[in-house]
Amino acid sequence: METKEGLELSPRKVEYLKYIFETGEKVKTNRIASRFGVDPSTVTKTIDELARSGLLVHEPYHGVTFSDQGRRYAEFLVKRHRILALVLTRFGLSGEEACCEVSRFESLVSRSAVDRICRAMGHPSQGICGEITHGTCGLGAAAGESRGRDSREEKG
Repeated sequence: METKEGLELSPRKVEYLKYIFETGEKVKTNRIASRFGVDPSTVTKTIDELARSGLLVHEPYHGVTFSDQGRRYAEFLVKRHRILALVLTRFGLSGEEACCEVSRFESLVSRSAVDRICRAMGHPSQGICGEITHGTCGLGAAAGESRGRDSREEKG
C-alpha cells in the first residue's frame, strides 16, 4: 500500500494505528475493542485489512505489531495529530478540545500540508499530548544540527 499523502485510511483505521503506536507494544484485539467500545470481531476485520495492506503484522490470539512501513506511517499519523492539535491550541482551544476537534478532521489533512504547517511553526518539538518527531518534514538530526550551527554562527 502506497502511503504517500496520509489520506488513504478511514478515520477509524487512523485511530487504531495511533492507539497501537502509542501503546508501544504488541496489542491484542480485545484490548483495542475495549478501548474503542466495539465488538472484537469488528476490530479483527479492520486489523486484517490493515495487515493485508502491509501496515500491521497480525498473529491471531497473540496480537498485532507494526511492519516497518506501518511504524513509519503511524509515526506520521501521531505527528499529524499533534501538529494540528497544537495549531488549534494557539487559537484558544484547550488541549482536550483541540484533540477532540482534530480527531474529527485529521484524516483529511495530507502529509504535504502537515509538513508545511510544521515548517511554518518552526518544527515544534512538543505538542499538547506528546513529543513531535520530524522524520517526514525534512528536519532530521542533520537538519537540526545545521540549524543549530547556523544560529550559533549568527550570534558569533
